[in-house]
Amino acid sequence: MNEFAAEPLAEDALLLRFGDSIDPRVNSRVHAAAARLRAAHLAEVGEIAPSYASLLLRFDPLAWSDAGGTPHARLLAAIDPVLHGMEIDSARGPQTRVVEIPVCYGGEFGPDLSDIAKHVRLDAQEFAARHAAAEYTVAMLGFAPGFPYLIGLDPALHAPRRTSPRTRVPAGSVAIGGAQTGIYPRELPGGWQIIGRTPSVLFDPRRESPCLLAPGDRVRFRAVENAGFHALSERSGHGPPLPDSGDQG
Repeated sequence: MNEFAAEPLAEDALLLRFGDSIDPRVNSRVHAAAARLRAAHLAEVGEIAPSYASLLLRFDPLAWSDAGGTPHARLLAAIDPVLHGMEIDSARGPQTRVVEIPVCYGGEFGPDLSDIAKHVRLDAQEFAARHAAAEYTVAMLGFAPGFPYLIGLDPALHAPRRTSPRTRVPAGSVAIGGAQTGIYPRELPGGWQIIGRTPSVLFDPRRESPCLLAPGDRVRFRAVENAGFHALSERSGHGPPLPDSGDQG
């Protein structure tokens, strides 16, 4: 495995850096390292949180205190042999989930689809088909609980964020921001281009696992028609979808 840099973030936090860009290979190393460290069950390491190119470890500094070095240095000394010689594919592949997300593209659910399709010189139907044809990886969760940042977007679909963000983006909105695509887990402000909406509930604190998706999961979108969206929405208990708020930014 490639070398990583480590830096203390707080007395109980250590950050491992594997790169400094949005790169699928770097993100794969991050998730492979997370899987290996979770399996190692290091003493009093309570949280292992991956992002695009780094991995945050929260730990009990008292459990790693000793006259022989700082808690961060002792934890890092335990991490090094765990990650040494790790193979990315074998560490990550068998444990990866594939999650299908139904999406109704365009219309009231995807108010920006036509405009960004024109921006990249595609018609809206082809744009939606290409978006649904790709397989994505959850690079990280952030911004809001359950919000997945997905990598794997077809370069032909890359589109800039909106110049005027919306103050209200409906829950379940599937959107594109630059080279990334993501799903708004609840009504939030946001500046990404909205191309569709899913009836799937991305975050529900009442569930045993509140977040539908986890870092490292693979995601496939499945296009559904308007009637299919409403049927799936009722089945999920999500209730009728909110009307689009329009551009209020």
